[in-house]
Amino acid sequence: MDVRELHPWPATPAEAEAIQDRLRPMLELDVPGPAAPRTVAGLDVSYAGDGGGSGDRLAAAAVVLDAATLEVVEESVAVGTAAFPYVPGLFAFRELPTLLEALRALETTPDLLVCDGFGIAHPRRFGLACHLGVLTGLPSIGVGKTAFVGAYEQPGLRRGDASPLVDGGETVGRVLRTRDGVKPVFVSVGHRAGLDAACRAVLALTPEYRLPETTRRADRLSRDALAARSG
Repeated sequence: MDVRELHPWPATPAEAEAIQDRLRPMLELDVPGPAAPRTVAGLDVSYAGDGGGSGDRLAAAAVVLDAATLEVVEESVAVGTAAFPYVPGLFAFRELPTLLEALRALETTPDLLVCDGFGIAHPRRFGLACHLGVLTGLPSIGVGKTAFVGAYEQPGLRRGDASPLVDGGETVGRVLRTRDGVKPVFVSVGHRAGLDAACRAVLALTPEYRLPETTRRADRLSRDALAARSG
């Protein structure tokens, strides 16, 4: 899979923020996104040690699923070290080099990337899903377990109920209930995808559990890779 080299790696938070500011105008946010993706790739990163993201050793996984059957088409995993300090709002810079290594190893080019994280629901409107979308040129969305920015009202209790995630007067995502009576997830677009299509994709990827199958399977693959290295 092709990945563009659009910037050098930053050494300081100021350099990282400057890269986000430079790449943000490259986002395509006024397109509906794939209405019926055939393949969907889930991306997730696991950390050795405390699991909180503050350690240095990590494993990044990319799992491509058939969107209709949710069967695994292809998977790839890479083990590396965090490439940047733990700084809120700049978390993508810790994970991107290893994530990109996993993506480059894929022979399949998926129709949609689903990140465990955020797109424009980010302080500088450029989260991990945005960054990956720009570097790959692929439609991308973020599905977060909690909100990073913004305020919202709780959606209804039924699967498919949703409410806007609003930050600074701007709708930056949607709070989506994927299971009846279970905590919602936080969906935001990254690149070349609309919010309606993003939520449809997330619901299609959550037939049994709160989190998308893409995230669940990538999480398992990355954790297994770390366990194999430490065993």
